[in-house]
Amino acid sequence: MSQDGLLAGKVALVTGAGRGVGREIALLMAKNGAKVIVNDLGGTGGGEGEDTAPAQEVVNEIKAGGGDAAANFESVANFKAAQGMVDQAIDTFGRLDIVVNNAGILRDAIFHKMTEDDWDQVISVHLKGAFSVSRAAATVFREQASGRMIHMTSTSGLIGNFGQANYAAAKLGIAALSKSIALDMARYNVTSNAIGPFAWSRLIGTIPITNEAERIRVERMKQMTPAKIAPLIVALSSDEAQHVSGQIFCARGSEILLMGQSRPLRSMGRPDGWTPETIIEHAFPAFKDTFYPLDRSGDIFTWDPI
Repeated sequence: MSQDGLLAGKVALVTGAGRGVGREIALLMAKNGAKVIVNDLGGTGGGEGEDTAPAQEVVNEIKAGGGDAAANFESVANFKAAQGMVDQAIDTFGRLDIVVNNAGILRDAIFHKMTEDDWDQVISVHLKGAFSVSRAAATVFREQASGRMIHMTSTSGLIGNFGQANYAAAKLGIAALSKSIALDMARYNVTSNAIGPFAWSRLIGTIPITNEAERIRVERMKQMTPAKIAPLIVALSSDEAQHVSGQIFCARGSEILLMGQSRPLRSMGRPDGWTPETIIEHAFPAFKDTFYPLDRSGDIFTWDPI
């Protein structure tokens, strides 16, 4: 591991870092000189159970390569536990510079069959988890007048997908959370950005294949390995990215995409105001050609990854 790399002297907290994308982020950060708190509850893709092995294995790999890391086995959905992760970084390594909110679970179900528990668990881990860890880190970042926050969003929320209302709502919420943090913390030189990662992982591996189109989509996704996501996260974590904040990126194989954010498309006004009837007669027809179709992520990203 490099002691004079892009993140030399930095300390990072990466949640959900025992497997998949989080693991690759933790390893690349360590290779670039950062000391890493490797957080992972070690549960299943649906959030059940606990296992200390995944996080500890990543820590062992980092140390075997000459880096420094410590494991944390708590749930990001627990506000007190999130504070404990930040405290652990300070107690173990003396500081905290980078937070990567990567932990997540899936409880996919078509909307009319989704249970309250499906909703609560996914929102709790993704959206509350991102808030809890970021809120704990914010006090440290404010005091030291520096810091990087990077949050995982998804095109399931940014664009849309079948059977993922809970996940999509959480992930679009995370994009808004990231922007709010960027605005509120800018005065303290803290940046906040959101990343939509395209990568084959154990969570994505739960996608049901019901037709040929889905099979082709899944085969395409298998080409996009988690290791290809990590360089963007490391770059955004560096001092050289101080000017990049409040943005939404996607990392798709060897592609990096800067995503749009909601802005007005068209407007209409009537000096005498609107009635329901005039909206139906004039506004809806005028707007019709600009309406977004009911696209899914796969309808937009139709080309093979680079």
